[in-house]
Amino acid sequence: MGASGWDYVTEHKGGIQASLDALHAQVFQEEYGDGATYRSLADLHADHEFMGQEGTHSILDIDRVVHTTDAPQRGKASDYGTLRPLAADRIVHHFGTNRPTVRQYEKVLAAAHGATDHQEYEQSLLGECRMRWTGLYVLLYAGKEPTHVGIFGFSGD
Repeated sequence: MGASGWDYVTEHKGGIQASLDALHAQVFQEEYGDGATYRSLADLHADHEFMGQEGTHSILDIDRVVHTTDAPQRGKASDYGTLRPLAADRIVHHFGTNRPTVRQYEKVLAAAHGATDHQEYEQSLLGECRMRWTGLYVLLYAGKEPTHVGIFGFSGD
């Protein structure tokens, strides 16, 4: 099927895992809410053949948050399906601040989506996610408090 990029801005729920859980619930409802294929996210994740071979090509392919900015390693099973923070120096690089706003995130993301060649893309925010079946997040702020989380990544091969 190929690789699919995905990105979301979701409300910060006091922690990244709680924010991811809320986003999972929302996206599951949008994609599978009719109950015809899966009754719950647990049912979806229990379908190891589907999840292992095809996946959803959405945030539903990411099942846990890890709290390291170390790059995931290809072939290391525990790194697949992870969401990790974008490193602080890379946040400043892309946004010019360590507390980007939703508006700044959306602007930088739009520029990344508009990259016209491979080199421009690799240097963009989206280029930071270098391994399929993983994602990165950026806390987004209004003043001193995080209000949202920007999440982006890739599924598929």
